[in-house]
Amino acid sequence: MKLEAKVAIVTGGSQGIGRATVERFAREGARVAIWDVDTDKGETLVREFREREVDARFFRVDVTSTASVEDAAHKTNDAFGALHILVNNAGIVKDSTLLKMEETDFDAVIGVNLKGVFNCTRAVARIMSDQAKTDQADRSILNASSVVALYGNFGQTNYVATKAGVIGMTRTWARELGRKGIRVNAVAPGFIATQMVKTIPEAVRDKLLERVPLGRLGDPAEVASVYAFLASEDARYVTGTVISVDGGAVI
Repeated sequence: MKLEAKVAIVTGGSQGIGRATVERFAREGARVAIWDVDTDKGETLVREFREREVDARFFRVDVTSTASVEDAAHKTNDAFGALHILVNNAGIVKDSTLLKMEETDFDAVIGVNLKGVFNCTRAVARIMSDQAKTDQADRSILNASSVVALYGNFGQTNYVATKAGVIGMTRTWARELGRKGIRVNAVAPGFIATQMVKTIPEAVRDKLLERVPLGRLGDPAEVASVYAFLASEDARYVTGTVISVDGGAVI
């Protein structure tokens, strides 16, 4: 129960690593707001949690829209009474080599994976910093980067650009928000067994796994456990860092 009484927002929380993070945070005692564009999956997940007497709520949020994000931030704060944790997990891919990539595909990935992180962090951090003036609760912002941000990846100009940008923003915000009582860290997952990765042809997956010393795909729960650590009091003196969860892929 390391997150007992904390309020956490998880963007893209209805599936994949986001859902695993919601599950882990709930087990650690947090109350969780799921921000997602998929209403059906989000509301279904909330119903499952409520059957287990977990305080979880769904908000339909388009992270590329400043108005949508700011509205959700205030509604979440009103619903729970405080904000302690933000996990910027929402992300998309539209892969193509540079010479074949369409501008619309580049812009779409930048919009969700980079501008979306900016929109959510700015809106939530404003509320967090105001609340930090009146209490000493630990507050944390966690950003989803990727190991491809550290070494690049064929056919992912747009995705790699966003995930490298997230690392830069993480370190900048750690400097800016630390004095306001807010820690900012990033997690860089490797090849994780999400639906997105499972769509990759088996031959390509096997080739990717040759890079991984542990020789297997990661489990979404293994990424969620790192988020849970970084959000907890155990990591109270950790900020501005990037933790790779990749089975050793970047070695």
